[in-house]
Amino acid sequence: MTIDILVRSQGRFLTFLEQRLGSRANAEDLLQTAYLKAFTAGKTLHHEDKVVSWFYRVLRNLLTDHYRKRAAVARLEERFATEAEAEVAIDEELFRELCACVKEVAEAVKPEYREMLLRVELQDEPLQQVAQGLGITADNASVRLHRARRALREALQVTCGVCAEHRCLDCTCRSGRRAARQV
Repeated sequence: MTIDILVRSQGRFLTFLEQRLGSRANAEDLLQTAYLKAFTAGKTLHHEDKVVSWFYRVLRNLLTDHYRKRAAVARLEERFATEAEAEVAIDEELFRELCACVKEVAEAVKPEYREMLLRVELQDEPLQQVAQGLGITADNASVRLHRARRALREALQVTCGVCAEHRCLDCTCRSGRRAARQV
């Protein structure tokens, strides 16, 4: 019988929730959750005149939980976005440094190798597209790219020495080359 009172007041409850949530769908979801709570607590509700006020208190508590969860999700998304931005900035800075070093050393390799490296590795052009642009087969472009990478690796090892073997993450050769040029 107490559940019947709650079902008859469904329109008022939905309006109450929709005004606070701004969404009919969210209001209906929350109301269903509240009905579930009322159904499980139905045997303990003895005073029918207090059922509606008790149910409003259940709705307010569910609203509070809903807003807390939404705020926690928003904080998590904000933190994730901030961390992702910082990581991208670090990656871009490292990429620019490495690319500057590689571009300088790439001047020592054959021009057709240099073009393959720049277009495929640094400009992210698909190998097939580069091959068509150069008027060569995809297989030929693949071989040329392989040889270009090997030539670049050898040039980096000559120029950069030890740091090239460790993937240039702690490159000291740039400062050494700058100092040598200034002399």
